Amino acid sequence: MIDLKRNSKKEPVKATGIRSRKSSFYTPNQTTDFKISRGRFSNFLACKRCFYLDRVKGLDAPGMPGWTLNETTDLLLKKEFDHCRETQTAHRLFAPNGLSHVVPYEHPEIDNWRDSLHHGLMLRHKNTHIILTGGVDDIWQDTNTQQLIVVDYKSQAKNGRVDKQDYLNDRYHDGYKIQMDFYAYLLSGMGFDVHSTCYFLVCNAKRDEDGFHKTMSFDEYLVPYTWNIDWIENKVDEMVSLMNQHEIPEPNESCKNCAYSDQYAQAVKQNANKENPNIQGSLFS
Repeated sequence: MIDLKRNSKKEPVKATGIRSRKSSFYTPNQTTDFKISRGRFSNFLACKRCFYLDRVKGLDAPGMPGWTLNETTDLLLKKEFDHCRETQTAHRLFAPNGLSHVVPYEHPEIDNWRDSLHHGLMLRHKNTHIILTGGVDDIWQDTNTQQLIVVDYKSQAKNGRVDKQDYLNDRYHDGYKIQMDFYAYLLSGMGFDVHSTCYFLVCNAKRDEDGFHKTMSFDEYLVPYTWNIDWIENKVDEMVSLMNQHEIPEPNESCKNCAYSDQYAQAVKQNANKENPNIQGSLFS
């Protein structure tokens, strides 16, 4: 998609390609705290060059439209679980899934932990100035063990029933598992006892209805996942080391963003040289 930069009045303004807020840049070996979100960590795992250009060089990448239907599903689910949180009662999904001993976790910081934009879970990485953050969808508690259970809401629309094992084995869902591992890592690092099993609450829109009729029906599934945080610390160490270097890393050869940028630059340079063979100082030279 083509993304136009707009001001607060939604009017098109000049796009510079660089973020204006300097606090969103990381300077190698800086001595002030700098937050890295779960999403940025995932970007590092996907393509080190894109991550570096974003966090260190401050490039302002084109945006994506909001997932308003998914966000609405999340909002309504949170309202349901917050009601159970206030009364400390089991949600309607718990008993059918063998979780009658589970309740939504009540904590003064729960709203902040779910606010990925401004707060989220926070953990300082070792003795560095890097603060790792991540906004969870929800946290439940096992009333037998007092352990916390990480929960993530997922909305989708696929034909047929959701097979729980197939859901976890889907390569496109590897990022979901990384997400859960990261949240468990943050909570554990914050001193909480985290249950070894977390859950994806998958809401699958039914596509076999006879019409819309101002209503969309969903099937709901609790997909259990056993998180693993053994690999995270080493990868965070790699990420911090990368942020403290001055060289732009090589791209992931499968990164479509890098490939597109390279082809874009080549096409513009070729056209510029064709129109003016004596051109010098081009951005793409």
